[in-house]
Amino acid sequence: MITLAIDAMGGDHGLDVTVPASVAAVQAHRDIRLMLVGQETRIREKLDAVGAGDAGRISIQSASEIVAMDDPPALSIRRKKDSSMRVAINMVKEGIADACVSAGNTGALMATSKFVLGTIDGIDRPAICGILPRMSGSTYMLDLGANVAVSPEILFQFGIMGSQLIESHGGPGNPTVGLLNIGVEEFKGDETIKAAADLFKNSDLNYVGYVEADDIYMGNIDLIVCDGVLGNIALKASEGVAQFIMSVIRQEFTRSVFNKVAALASRSTLNAVKNRLDHRHYNGASLIGLNGVVVKSHGGTDSVGFRCAIEFASKAAGSGLVERIGRQISERMRSEAVSDRGSGARIPGLS
Repeated sequence: MITLAIDAMGGDHGLDVTVPASVAAVQAHRDIRLMLVGQETRIREKLDAVGAGDAGRISIQSASEIVAMDDPPALSIRRKKDSSMRVAINMVKEGIADACVSAGNTGALMATSKFVLGTIDGIDRPAICGILPRMSGSTYMLDLGANVAVSPEILFQFGIMGSQLIESHGGPGNPTVGLLNIGVEEFKGDETIKAAADLFKNSDLNYVGYVEADDIYMGNIDLIVCDGVLGNIALKASEGVAQFIMSVIRQEFTRSVFNKVAALASRSTLNAVKNRLDHRHYNGASLIGLNGVVVKSHGGTDSVGFRCAIEFASKAAGSGLVERIGRQISERMRSEAVSDRGSGARIPGLS
């Protein structure tokens, strides 16, 4: 049985989304137990309102405070120690829960998670790794917004973490890895990405070179690595384009009586298109690199999207991801130590 701590108060819509999603998740999956963290009276009222006041495998953990979507990360750490977000993360630290799921303030979630759980030895910065659809299968991508300025070494660490995430989720062994750039030619890009490319080339990762933004959806790369600015822009632009396409389709099919009849005849196809473009089905991103499993849900999602984030967290919690990343990083550090000792160099932090 996998136990998940749910930040029930987080996100743009709070309990209106998290409670119905939690009820739907436990009804669909017999191997999960959910602990809803937040203001107990309000959570019970919402459970009663959706007809799940006595729902099995759902319990409540009281927390008196809420981290607002515009709260500075430092404030959430220093002054809101009994927030639903902080308590949920503490439960992972204490071993009460196998993972935490929150739709709350991204900066606060990352900062609090790093403060409470710490990072895996050898990892400089955690990153947000999500899954995006492509023509065949899916593409993992990181970082989706946690890190603005990154070094070549950090980008390389992203590659290690993302590769292990894919394998732990049952994806292909030795997944392909590409660096997001403004072109595929080796001379393109700034000095940071060029230096990162050298690290990838001289590693055991299945590095295939630079990729462009259209490869996210039309390519065949398993993992795309970039800094948080590029990743977040790509993610938000993708969501906007998907919604734009569906809006245009609706407008055109309601423009005339003939178009409405055509829409009825094409209903099954249109529903299939809608499902493939529905970003809610890909909601849920790992805050990867932490000493614990934390999953970030889109703040504005509905109960369908939040349920997908819960299911994503359940899968991540049972994957042994933290241990896998730790082993890979340790092996690399040992390999570097042996290599540099042979050349007479010294690696800071390694004896």
